[in-house]
Amino acid sequence: MKYCLSLLLLFSSLCLASTEPVVFGVHSNTAPLEWRKNGVDQGFNIELLKRIGQLTGHTIHPRRKSFQQLVRDVQNPDSDIDVICVVSPVAISREAQQSDPIYATHAKAYTLQGKSFINNWQDLAGKRVAIKVGSFVDVYLRGHPQNFIRIDVDLYETGFKMLLQKRVDVVLAENFVARRLQPLYPSVRSASDPLIYGAFNFVSNDKNAALMAEINKALRQLKLSGEYDLLVNKWFGTGREKVDLTSTHEQVMWGSVLIATLAAIGLVFTFSISRRLHKRTLDLDNELEQRRLAERRISQLSRQFQSVLDGLPHGVFLFDRRQECLWSNGKNQAMLESGALLDNLGLHFQLAPLLRMVLNTQKGQVQELHHGQRYWQLQIHPIGQEQAVVMLEDTTAQHKLRQANEQASRLASLGELSAGIAHEINNPTGLIVHAIALFSEAMQDLKPAIEQYREQDPFWLIAGLDPDRALRELDNGSHTIEEGARRIARIVDDLKQYARPVHQASHQKLSLNEVIQVSLRLTANQVKRFAVQTTLAESDPRICGDAQQLQQVMINLIQNACHAMSSDCGVLRLETGQDHQGAYIKVRDNGCGMDQETVQRIKEPFFTTRRHVGGTGLGLSVCSRIINEHNGRWLVDSVPDEGTTMTLYFPEEKHA
Repeated sequence: MKYCLSLLLLFSSLCLASTEPVVFGVHSNTAPLEWRKNGVDQGFNIELLKRIGQLTGHTIHPRRKSFQQLVRDVQNPDSDIDVICVVSPVAISREAQQSDPIYATHAKAYTLQGKSFINNWQDLAGKRVAIKVGSFVDVYLRGHPQNFIRIDVDLYETGFKMLLQKRVDVVLAENFVARRLQPLYPSVRSASDPLIYGAFNFVSNDKNAALMAEINKALRQLKLSGEYDLLVNKWFGTGREKVDLTSTHEQVMWGSVLIATLAAIGLVFTFSISRRLHKRTLDLDNELEQRRLAERRISQLSRQFQSVLDGLPHGVFLFDRRQECLWSNGKNQAMLESGALLDNLGLHFQLAPLLRMVLNTQKGQVQELHHGQRYWQLQIHPIGQEQAVVMLEDTTAQHKLRQANEQASRLASLGELSAGIAHEINNPTGLIVHAIALFSEAMQDLKPAIEQYREQDPFWLIAGLDPDRALRELDNGSHTIEEGARRIARIVDDLKQYARPVHQASHQKLSLNEVIQVSLRLTANQVKRFAVQTTLAESDPRICGDAQQLQQVMINLIQNACHAMSSDCGVLRLETGQDHQGAYIKVRDNGCGMDQETVQRIKEPFFTTRRHVGGTGLGLSVCSRIINEHNGRWLVDSVPDEGTTMTLYFPEEKHA
């Protein structure tokens, strides 16, 4: 019934539509899309467009040109090409007329064997990357500039050739074409997950808008009728790789002839010497089995040794005297080869002279190096007279820990001075408060005199202002100064409480609402860029604990939430309350969130996702210790790209 309906629609379309031919620009030699067999163009795109031509009443004439020429032609209303098939990036349209999506594809990074895996666009920074001009990768990059060196090529195959010549480091290629080319270039491998998703579309110029509308209508009709699915299964079906059948037949034929010849020769030779070699064959089988057993043992040991080397967290390299890298486990190789490492004197580290010295003296060497905010330890040990092993270890965490210990020592000394500093700040603050109070009372007493003087001199001004306005400004200013002075005194008092030495016996009843309020005052500079919403329980939950330590926990959680949010739309929510599990504090943000692997590790000492900006990974581990000391529970609920909720539960102290 479905096919009868399709025939009726086809017949009515042929009767109503024009017979004007459509020239289809063909550029690909890649099965299963477009290629030529015995001088006849065929493939998924060509068969699909011919079927659309039957539905619309158009005769389809394939015309083969280069890809760049077709891209130029389709933008020229006077060209002899009406429509071509190209790939467009997802969510990015080309300027020309486009059909509905035909088939999905993607582009990945391709490198030589042995090169590092590319996880994201940032891994391409500084690399030479081959881009096919006019391809959907090229279209995508026009709106998404990247930090790599772009090398334009006319074909993806040109990029693969330049990769073998080491004139480029990476080729960004479309999946179907790359799969076709890889058997011809066995040293090239796929080095990333899909970086760009795209879809095949029929494309034409604005002159052919009506033609494109007909194509879309016919394409949708094919999808509804199921014929489109049959075409997809025919050319892209699971386990079926469409190839150039002509060349395949020739290869199979010559292979068959060669195999048949060798089989005949082997049969004659085997028959003539079978008796003499029977005993020898048994001996060889026994020897071969022993060798296979030895090879399996050696292979197992080799895999185990390789697994150990690959599992090391730092880079391991084997160099010869000519500074040629004979082997490496791939860790930190880019940093070693970059030449960006600096020694303790600030000079660029040179591997060659140190390598020669180690081989000449046969004594190992250790050097401390750094680059930006990261620190490295390099070890070189000789292996014989001509080779040396080099180990490069990232020691940034250890260096940061030493810095944190030194900073903690300095802060301990600074804490001893905080009381004196607070006293020195409080004295002038008190003077300001008392002076402003006297100033406000004096202004009230002077108002009658000011009114009387203004009656005598109607044009009298105070500081260039009308007396009424001047009195309002002075009154507002005195209130502002008094409020600011009292805020300074309140912050200094909070800071004194926060810096007071911690003692185990200092636990006492305290208000969770007050902990929130003090923590917000101490982090006012960080949270001022965000919208802050506080929901404090009217019952004022109370627990037994140390206010200073809990303020330290809250300050850490508030600062982490601020780091996770964008300043233009960040919302920080703080809440206190009680439920059947006890008194609680909740800190919510709408920041970047965390995956489950990160959530499981945030309480570990020295684990941090912000090491590149100086994070040490100690803040949340200290928070975990403090919460445990208060017999509390810490729950974390986080969703990537949506936000995080930190909930702290404590045993509630009943009101007296």
